[in-house]
Amino acid sequence: MPNLRTAALLCASSLLVSILSVSSLLIGQSQAFISISSSSPTTRTTSAHSKLNNNQAFNILPIRTRSININTRRTCINTRTRLLAHKETKSKSLLDKITSNPQRSLLFSLSQTTAGALLGPFLDSYHSAFGVLQYDSPFSAKLWSTTSIPALTTTWWVPPLFGLAGFIIGWMYILLDDFFDEGETSIPMGRVSGPIILIGIAIFTLQYWLSGVLFACGTGMDRTAIFGIMTMLAFGGYVALDGTKSGLVTSLATAIGGPLIEVVLISVLAGTNGGYHYTDPGETGFFPLWIVPVYFLGGPANGNLARGVWKGLGQVVGGGASEAVGSSTEEQPKRGCTSCNDSRAVPCPNCDGVGYYMTYGSEVKCNCCKGRGLVICRDCFGWYNEDPNDIGSIRDFMSRLPD
Repeated sequence: MPNLRTAALLCASSLLVSILSVSSLLIGQSQAFISISSSSPTTRTTSAHSKLNNNQAFNILPIRTRSININTRRTCINTRTRLLAHKETKSKSLLDKITSNPQRSLLFSLSQTTAGALLGPFLDSYHSAFGVLQYDSPFSAKLWSTTSIPALTTTWWVPPLFGLAGFIIGWMYILLDDFFDEGETSIPMGRVSGPIILIGIAIFTLQYWLSGVLFACGTGMDRTAIFGIMTMLAFGGYVALDGTKSGLVTSLATAIGGPLIEVVLISVLAGTNGGYHYTDPGETGFFPLWIVPVYFLGGPANGNLARGVWKGLGQVVGGGASEAVGSSTEEQPKRGCTSCNDSRAVPCPNCDGVGYYMTYGSEVKCNCCKGRGLVICRDCFGWYNEDPNDIGSIRDFMSRLPD
């Protein structure tokens, strides 16, 4: 049964590309983790004890066990709440990305669809010219080429299909960049520019052309060799031009979804004026597996184009309500920490802010706040981007606070 065999072979081939791509992401994250781990000369246990001793000595945490448990429970609840709020914010942010500026979204959709519908059929014509596939009822245009090998050979459904692909891939990149907090600054080149976009499209075009040339070599180049060359080009192109999580997800979706759509088209359109078939059905019974990495490289080529168009439209028609709010917030002065009203100190939880407590009928000076009734506000560390483990700075700051 070709459908079952197709699914299995598609999974195997896309797994090879995904392993190579995922490894490039994991290498950087592993190196960062190793460098952080190696920078600490003590073990986890020693570090935990030293933090506890530091907190007790310099008044960061209360010394009562019950208070520590309460604060720990509060921290867990606050962390869980922040994670849920962050998830809700992400979902709202993705929706706002589309709806905040309808004009920008509409122009972006039209540009991506038009780019795909115009460029895609010419790339597909390489496969027609070199005999990779044949249409039952093609139409052709000589344009700048020759009559024997026209520049354009396609059929009626190819332009709209490539247009839809450009639309989907473009929006996937824009939304996933926002979801993963990535963007043009995350790519190896640092930012998306005209030359970077053109280089990506050129490499994708080269891969399409080269796959046809290698196939036309006949017995001199078998499927396995073509698959290996296409996979190296796909992996190299992704690492050099993209390297982001959003690019990996989109490229894998393209590499799997594109061939599966071809299976449907070949099966459904057989015998009609839109039918077509691959000259070599390959390992799947529908197409050779080397077409999978060709689809994969379409992700970075379309993705950087989408990033550039989205950025350009933002400069021309505006970034939308959500981005406008973000920029105006950056220009406004900081409001300050709301937990302590920006006083940088809160009542000591060990002595309830009085500076002492009663034990065995005697009044004992609180060791956490040194009798002052105040300790440093822990929420301010995040607000002012300060290090909560810098005991020296905390101690110096608290000594300068008025009573």
